[in-house]
Amino acid sequence: MGHSQDLKAFERRLTEVIDKVQPTARLWRMVLIVISVCTAAGAGTWLLDPYTTKVYLSTSLWNHPCFTISCIVLLMLFLCGIHKRVVAPSIIATRCRQVLADYNMSCDETGKLILKPRPSL
Repeated sequence: MGHSQDLKAFERRLTEVIDKVQPTARLWRMVLIVISVCTAAGAGTWLLDPYTTKVYLSTSLWNHPCFTISCIVLLMLFLCGIHKRVVAPSIIATRCRQVLADYNMSCDETGKLILKPRPSL
């Protein structure tokens, strides 16, 4: 296998890896958007409730289960690493760029190799 064939095989594998991660990242993005909207909507109703300032915090949260549950779910998602899952394809591309820089190459967000011109001596 020649040098150009090796590069093509590497590029194919890199694009395959990034393509495989994309649908999962999109799903996690949608989950994050939905739970964030639920949290924001719940927070709005919680803050606009005139009884929020007149009762204990625990009572106020009990009276607004949508806000309470969505906050707990959002916290659990972040503790489980949703912030990394959402940006997984760009993390892979960034790490590959760091390694490829040593070989005077780079890659785009889809995994396509970018060959940089060699510096003239």
